[in-house]
Amino acid sequence: MATITLTISALPAHVRTARLMAATVARRAGIAASAIDEIRLAVGEACSRAVAAHKLHCPTQPILLQLIDGKESEASESRTDAASRLLPVNGNTAQRFEVVVSDRAPAKDTEERAGTSMLDGLFLDGDDTPPGGISGFSPGLGLAVITGLADEVEIDPSDRGTVVRMSWPLAAEHPSDPRSN
Repeated sequence: MATITLTISALPAHVRTARLMAATVARRAGIAASAIDEIRLAVGEACSRAVAAHKLHCPTQPILLQLIDGKESEASESRTDAASRLLPVNGNTAQRFEVVVSDRAPAKDTEERAGTSMLDGLFLDGDDTPPGGISGFSPGLGLAVITGLADEVEIDPSDRGTVVRMSWPLAAEHPSDPRSN
């Protein structure tokens, strides 16, 4: 299992770099070609949300992106470590490719958000555009998009920042080097 850590500044131009890195690492990890665009879009949404939050609350703080290849490496992992990366999905146990985007912007009203659905409050009444939102949509729309794109999603907002954890299953059979085909 390999983890690649990327730290980006709260600048929209760095979101593109994060998307490209995620797609490259996912492809190398053995993700199905059909899921690469979903990963790219989900990472873009998560990083864009983090950049917008940082611009408002802590523009000098970095945003952390972790790309975790969940495939087993015989030389570097013990059997129990590899088994701990196997997560049940739809009744099956599969190795996962995981992306974690962590920001340091405080999440407002975290207790209220914890009790509501991800889809609640996506549309706003009136023509006002919220900070970080699209006219007519709330900023939470990006999180709903991520939920639709990723196989598994966990969102952990707190007063110290928000962690968005997304994962996809690795393909059952994949070569260790995509260039070997």
